[in-house]
Amino acid sequence: QVQLVESGGGLVQAGDSLRLSCTAFGRSFSSYTMSWFRQAPGEERKFVAGINWNGDTTLYADDVKGRFAISRDNAKNTAFLQMNSLKPEDTAVYYCVALLSTVVVGGADDYDYWGQGTQVTVSS
Repeated sequence: QVQLVESGGGLVQAGDSLRLSCTAFGRSFSSYTMSWFRQAPGEERKFVAGINWNGDTTLYADDVKGRFAISRDNAKNTAFLQMNSLKPEDTAVYYCVALLSTVVVGGADDYDYWGQGTQVTVSS
């Protein structure tokens, strides 16, 4: 079992940056693939970025490549999502998710654990 707590969301202007954090409470954080999903109003949850257990493999959705960067600090049981050059279309609730696996996958149904979500709003 692992509990995920996100932080770092907020209201920013287009072009600004935000850094989301996800702290995991439980055992063996380093055994989990960590990812971020987002959900805009009226839309399904979509994969944003994922990172494998030791950080040597990352995966990004096409619409965030080059702007977002996922990372993790296993010593602090924390994953991060650095979001640069934010656009109004990045506005959504962002969820931190975990999967007990060595690979990064992009399907929401694949993930075992979800945080409560943090709101990111980008104004134009």
